[in-house]
Amino acid sequence: MKNQDKTWFITGTSQGIGLILVKQLLAQGYNVAATARNAESLKKAVGISSPNFLPLEVDLVNESSVKQAVKDTLAKFESIEYLVNNAGYGLIGGIEESSDKEVRANFDVNVFGLLNVTRAILPHMRAAKYGHIINLSSVFGLLAGAGWGIYCSTKFAVEAISEALVQEVNPFGIKVTLIEPGYVRTNFLNSSSLITSSAPIEAYTGIRDAVRSHQEDLPGKQLGDPEKVAALIVEVTKWPEPPLHLLTGSDAYQFANYKIDSLKNEIEANKEFTFSTDFEA
Repeated sequence: MKNQDKTWFITGTSQGIGLILVKQLLAQGYNVAATARNAESLKKAVGISSPNFLPLEVDLVNESSVKQAVKDTLAKFESIEYLVNNAGYGLIGGIEESSDKEVRANFDVNVFGLLNVTRAILPHMRAAKYGHIINLSSVFGLLAGAGWGIYCSTKFAVEAISEALVQEVNPFGIKVTLIEPGYVRTNFLNSSSLITSSAPIEAYTGIRDAVRSHQEDLPGKQLGDPEKVAALIVEVTKWPEPPLHLLTGSDAYQFANYKIDSLKNEIEANKEFTFSTDFEA
């Protein structure tokens, strides 16, 4: 199957890794259906006029909107081989500080939006007995830190969904990969992709320091190259046996191994108590 016969459906493409990925794929001759909240803004951001490019204005938390976007994509390109669930945003703030409305909104986009798109596309991949679903998670889908509990919990959910999904769809020839970046040098930390809790509590001095650091100190110093991350997403779809978990960035590697080591040490330290809750033989 040549590139022009393969179609990518990508969410969250108006900026960052999603936008870069769209441009790379169009340059390589793929068909690309790209979603954003505003189609005109997306067209301007991509800056490419091509019959292979289908910009879609989609509300990911609205199932009808998602289904229509998938229908429009199939009408134009006839098939969808690759799905990239990239849309999402960060919420920084303590657990106590984060309102019910803020938390639900974060889950709506990062988790329920992903589920809406995945459910809409899977029947077509199953029928074709071919497909690859790429879910943009984060190394912070493996561990969480103060001030990031809600955002990380959405990524923990994406990890769990993907770990179950890969087992469910493997019999149909469909593959699933989690992309787990560390800090990537995009505008994520200083754009509409990151919001702070609207009712901060000054007593949480550590969280206030984290907010300041992420908004003032980190931007422009992130280790990850978004061009390379996007290129790796394309590359992994060509591997005969793509991994479920794929970390990107040396910082992600270090964070993940810190979690593995600390979890293993804690499990072993309490092994006696863990075993003590079994029924007596």
